[in-house]
Amino acid sequence: MKKILIILALAVLVAAYFFFGLGDYLTVDGIKQVAGEIGTYYERNPLQVIALFFLTYVAVTAASLPGAAVMTLAAGALFGVVIGTIVVSFASTLGAVLAFLASRYVLRDTIEQRFGARLKTVNQGLERDGAFYLFTIRMIPLFPFFVVNLVMGLTRIRARTYAWVSQVGMLLGTIVYVNAGTQLAQIDSLAGIASPAVLASFALLGIAPWIAKAIIGWIKRRKVYAGFARPKSFDRNLVVIGAGSAGLVSSLIAATVKAKVTLVEANRMGGDCLNTGCVPSKALIKSAKVAEQMRHADRYGLEPSEPEIPFRQTIARVMGAIKTIEPHDSVERYTGLGVDVVEGYAKVVDPWTVEIARKDGATQRLTTRAIVIAAGAEPFVPQIAGLEGAGYLTSDTMWDAFAQMDRVPARIAVLGGGPIGCELSQALSRLGSSVTQVEMADRVLGREDPEVSAAAQISLEASGVSVLTDHRAIRVADGTLFADYQGAQVGIDFDCLIVAVGRAARLTGYGLEAIGIDTAKTVVTDEFLATKFPNIYAAGDVAGPFQFTHTASHQAWFASVNALFGQFKRFKADYRVIPAVTFLDPEIARVGINEVEAEEQGIAYEVTRYDLDDLDRAIAESETRGFVKVLTPPGKDTILGATIVGAHAGELLAEYVLAMKHGLGLNKILGTIHSYPTMAEANKFAAGEWKKAHKPEALLALVEKYHNWRRG
Repeated sequence: MKKILIILALAVLVAAYFFFGLGDYLTVDGIKQVAGEIGTYYERNPLQVIALFFLTYVAVTAASLPGAAVMTLAAGALFGVVIGTIVVSFASTLGAVLAFLASRYVLRDTIEQRFGARLKTVNQGLERDGAFYLFTIRMIPLFPFFVVNLVMGLTRIRARTYAWVSQVGMLLGTIVYVNAGTQLAQIDSLAGIASPAVLASFALLGIAPWIAKAIIGWIKRRKVYAGFARPKSFDRNLVVIGAGSAGLVSSLIAATVKAKVTLVEANRMGGDCLNTGCVPSKALIKSAKVAEQMRHADRYGLEPSEPEIPFRQTIARVMGAIKTIEPHDSVERYTGLGVDVVEGYAKVVDPWTVEIARKDGATQRLTTRAIVIAAGAEPFVPQIAGLEGAGYLTSDTMWDAFAQMDRVPARIAVLGGGPIGCELSQALSRLGSSVTQVEMADRVLGREDPEVSAAAQISLEASGVSVLTDHRAIRVADGTLFADYQGAQVGIDFDCLIVAVGRAARLTGYGLEAIGIDTAKTVVTDEFLATKFPNIYAAGDVAGPFQFTHTASHQAWFASVNALFGQFKRFKADYRVIPAVTFLDPEIARVGINEVEAEEQGIAYEVTRYDLDDLDRAIAESETRGFVKVLTPPGKDTILGATIVGAHAGELLAEYVLAMKHGLGLNKILGTIHSYPTMAEANKFAAGEWKKAHKPEALLALVEKYHNWRRG
């Protein structure tokens, strides 16, 4: 019944609006006409006119009818700045609350039933900071008045909160509009339009959003920094915590622009990528690939042979690769580039102070204008009974352990079917271990398309890996990993257990919780990579959402530039084109969306595919496994995403990354000369497949007739 009454009331108001022709009066010309007609009556009966105006304003805004802004100007023309502001301030708030309640009682239940899951996050945010969000919107006149009322009514914000925040938040805009109205009432000629008072009013209207933005920023800073004492001067412009990819790039940018910057690292320069991740794993993969080629040399017309694998020597080569690259990321190099490098553990004491427990035993405190947190991530270890006492290894700890072994472990169990687990499983199997890979999902590489996952599993199994999907690890005991498979318990014996189920951001140990920086699975940042404190930023794995070295470097630019120059201009981190490569053999590379993601997001697409078994260079090198698959909007050559499975897929992907970044379509790739014979021609031929599928059949039919005619 309540819904019906509200709908009837709104219908009556809308009908009255059109029946009495109120729209004719809610214009600038209408204001001047009304002001002239009732000016004298207002002087004799001010309360009646104010009451009638008040009720009309409430009715117009409650029914979300057009004209609220014009009526605000009218209030200035009729009543002047002071009385006009008071009348409009309370009338607009009352009308807004009524529209808010109407939306809540008529629409919210229906909307929540349909979009409940999506609204859950919104409501959680409003429950935490709803008043501030609303205040921000109300301070900026660019947000349509009626839209705010209707949309906020669909949320769970309390009506009382909505009322007082709206009243305060709209006050600045109300004053500006009412003041403009007082000047509009005086316009009676072209000269009046150019009067200083009128021009000043319109100028104030134009800069109101900027004033509102400045006030909001000031309020936000006061709120977030409450309880902290800001230093009068600073030792540094920037302190960077962590010397992985994000930290190195952040500190280098700061030094390049002549800022005084300190980089703090507790362990080894270069972070996980250099010391335990990208570099050693790719070195190991190369050794394993050579061993595999020796076994299958007959593919190249040579005599196959089983390679001797001196494992200690193999790992020594891996460590040698790290040593060779180390100088690129060394303390000496960065000190020479102008970065103050401190080896020790950093802790954020307050938003402007970092305390460092130095490796030399001293304690150092630095005050700084800004901080970049680049602490990286570490292997995630699941809670599995018996795992802690099983002597398991991770992608971080296995290198030192392997360096002490003369032979590869005879039996290795790898827990995890993501990129790290797949890469390690294939490499270690090729180096002579009997590898069993355990994955709880129904396929490996679960973020990829099913056919890509299938190709990965075929490749793993061809390398000798026993891939067990749908197996959930439940306990470890006496050198055996037990997993649940469709209700039955399966035992996997091992000499070495490697846990590779993913990586988790390092969130503890450097003071975030003490000063109230929000964390979830990563440090919570805004689109500028700032935390709740506008001078503290995060970049790399600790910030997410991507755990790639190249993404960390990409984020570092935004974090450092915003930290150093954010008072002038801040830049939003750009994640539109992020490449990813899994270094199996053959490699799997992707940029943009795949078919699974397109389906999930409801994006219309078509698929163009080119198989590498038709490529001359692939045939010549016996590397015909794989394909190029490109997603485009129906009928267009715009690249939504590309997936490549094949030899050198990571290198081939770069052309699509460049194309997507700069808005180049498949026609541009097709029109680009590619060297022959190269693997890169696969990209051109994929573009050619798209072109064939979209050739203009009607035009070609006419051309055929033309050629027939030309032959007589």
